[in-house]
Amino acid sequence: MTDQLPPQPTTPPPPTEPPAEPLVVSTTELAKRRLSPLTAGVLGLTVGAAVVGGAWVITANAGPSRPATFTLKGTFALTDSVSTDPGDDGCRGSADSGYDDIAEGTSVTVYGAKGDVIAASSLGKSNSDEMGTTCTFKITVPDVPRGEKFYKVEVSHRGTVQLSAKEAENGELAASLG
Repeated sequence: MTDQLPPQPTTPPPPTEPPAEPLVVSTTELAKRRLSPLTAGVLGLTVGAAVVGGAWVITANAGPSRPATFTLKGTFALTDSVSTDPGDDGCRGSADSGYDDIAEGTSVTVYGAKGDVIAASSLGKSNSDEMGTTCTFKITVPDVPRGEKFYKVEVSHRGTVQLSAKEAENGELAASLG
């Protein structure tokens, strides 16, 4: 070891420029500055939540979306073994004819093109012709979904009648039995 000290730095020379003034930032300069990542993230989340919330409010007030539907209307005529109801304008299939299942209130089923049940109702008000040989029932099936290629309608268990979509929507059902 030596007793010598390494050379010591000398004091730097004094600055030749005057000392800087304290930093003063105007509000317009602050507005031009970039946001910190945390502030930008919080601001983005707030704006995003407001947009999603606004869309939710608009769609929630619009009500539930239901598929477009129509009411299928038409007639069903029983042309054999008709029985009239005494004291009433109505009629039905006679009890001993095999058509005793045909009366006001008998089931009416509507099938879609895939063969699935899409709506149901029942035979409505009936009336007999003057000779008492034909009994005609009104058919009204509400809430039949639109959009099928064709529809099949069945009264009781008596087989189906096929209608085009246009015929079904225009109330052109006219089926008969007997």
